Amino acid sequence: MEYLPDKNSSYKDVAYWDDRYRTEQHYDWLGSFSSFKHLLEKIMKKEDSVLILGCGNSSLGGDMYGAGYHAITNIDYSSVCIGAMRTRYSGCPGMTWHQMDVRQLSFADASFDVILEKATLDAIMVEEKSPWEVSPESSSFIHQALGEISRCLKPGGRFVSITFAQPFFRKRLYARTAYNWSVRHDSYGEGFEYFVYVMTKGEQLSPEDAALEQRLLEEPASQPASCPTPQDEEDNDFLCNINL
Repeated sequence: MEYLPDKNSSYKDVAYWDDRYRTEQHYDWLGSFSSFKHLLEKIMKKEDSVLILGCGNSSLGGDMYGAGYHAITNIDYSSVCIGAMRTRYSGCPGMTWHQMDVRQLSFADASFDVILEKATLDAIMVEEKSPWEVSPESSSFIHQALGEISRCLKPGGRFVSITFAQPFFRKRLYARTAYNWSVRHDSYGEGFEYFVYVMTKGEQLSPEDAALEQRLLEEPASQPASCPTPQDEEDNDFLCNINL
């Protein structure tokens, strides 16, 4: 592929994305909006205020706008991306674009009904080699991001995370009392399964997830043999290197 970096760690560098967005017009990680639209329709209303994290040059925001969701804020840490997307969707009143770090959201508390990310957190953890032990650097980054996401959600708001990460591994990051939300998940895809996690602000963790959090606090993670990863996802190359 034309835009594959020399090393997967480049997916964490804004310089890589700036260069890529100068020429690449569009790319959708983990499928397009139509692939999981039926799942979002169960938890979203057309009038909801929506924040899309790490929007990139995906058609997600535009597709959602076309489906009737007209209060959409998009952020990305690439200023090149934001400039291009702001111009592309200039004819969509109610949709805005901002250069921003997910760890420092410049929005007031309780600003959004729905905050959505698709493969953004996956890219942050691209260098992780084991699903059982997340590095302190990545763990700190994710915790800061999730803390900001929780802060910006309205009571009853939903954080939607779309990822290739299996529940056994991703719930270890999301099921935390500190974020003040419940966790549930669904899946979509043919041949390759992707997951949609829905965290609802103000709801308690299920007894199962609360017990998981307690176990993680009390015990160091054991590390059995690594799980198999799909070998045929060339378009999502960095996804094939980790199981998070």
